[in-house]
Amino acid sequence: MLARLQKLITFLLLTAALIWAGHFFRAGQPLLGTIGALLIVLGYAGLLAIEFVLLYFVHGRESSFRPQGRQLLRAWWDEVICTPQVFAWRQPFRSNVETDNLQCGPQRQPGVVLVHGLLCNRGFWNPWMRALRARQVPFIAVNLEPVFGSIDHYPSIIDAAVARLEAATGLPVVLVGHSMGGLAIRAWLARFAGDSRMHRAITIGSPHQGTWLANYSAATNATQMRLHSPWLARLAEQETAARRARFTCFFGHCDNIVMPIDTATLPDAQNVHVPATAHVQMAFRPMVFDEVCHWLRADR
Repeated sequence: MLARLQKLITFLLLTAALIWAGHFFRAGQPLLGTIGALLIVLGYAGLLAIEFVLLYFVHGRESSFRPQGRQLLRAWWDEVICTPQVFAWRQPFRSNVETDNLQCGPQRQPGVVLVHGLLCNRGFWNPWMRALRARQVPFIAVNLEPVFGSIDHYPSIIDAAVARLEAATGLPVVLVGHSMGGLAIRAWLARFAGDSRMHRAITIGSPHQGTWLANYSAATNATQMRLHSPWLARLAEQETAARRARFTCFFGHCDNIVMPIDTATLPDAQNVHVPATAHVQMAFRPMVFDEVCHWLRADR
C-alpha cells in the first residue's frame, strides 16, 4: 500500500513540475519555468528546514546537547540528499528488490530483524540488506501494516520474522528498529515475553518517550507516539531494568522528527549520541551498523 502511495506522489510531483516548466517555456519565460519546477520538486527541502528551526527551539537553551547552527545546516543538507533516495526511490520502486536471507554463513551467528518506522516500508533497509548479505548474515526486513494503524498490530508481524530466523539459525535474534520500529520492538517484547528470544535490541531515533511533532497528527500510531502518551506509559510499566539494559539506543541533537532530544533514550539502556545527524540519515551512519556487527560476533 505505502509503495503505491509513494509512487503516486512521486509521479504527481514530477508531472506537475513538467507541466509548469512546459507552460512557461512555451510562453517565453524559461527562468520562471525553471524556478517553479525546482520549487515543486525540491519543496520538501523547505519543509525540512522548518523542522530544523523547530527542533532548535524545542530543545531549549538549558539542554547540554543543543545543536550549533553549522551542525543543523550539515544535518539539513544530508537529509535533503537522503530523503528522496528513501521516499522517492527505494520505498516506492525498490521495496522488494532485496529479498530476505535465511542462509547461514560458515560462522554461526544470530539473525537480524529489521523494523522500519512510520511512513516507511522494508525498502528503507536496502543498503543494510546488501551489507548483511555480503557478510553472510541471515536477516528479515518486515513491512508494518496497516500503515496508519495501531502499533499494537505490529508485534505479531515481528514475531513471525523472529520465528523464521530462530528456525534458520537456532539462536536468539538481533532486532534493529528505526523510529517507530523501536517502539514496535518493545511492544513485541511485552506481548510475547520475548526476552529469551532476543540477543540484542538496537533502536535508531526511536521516540521512546514520544515526540513533540506527533501532537500534529491524527493517525493512530502517531497519537501513540505523542509525548508521554498513555500508550507509552503502559508500555514502560511492562518493562524491567534488565530488559532495557539489553537495548542500544541511538539518538541525536539534530533529529528533526524526535524531539526533545532525550525522548529517544531509555533508562538503563546504552544510549549513544550521533552528532550532527538528522532522523532518516541516522540509520545509515557507519557507527550504527558497526554496533549491530558488534553484537553479531560469536564472542558476544
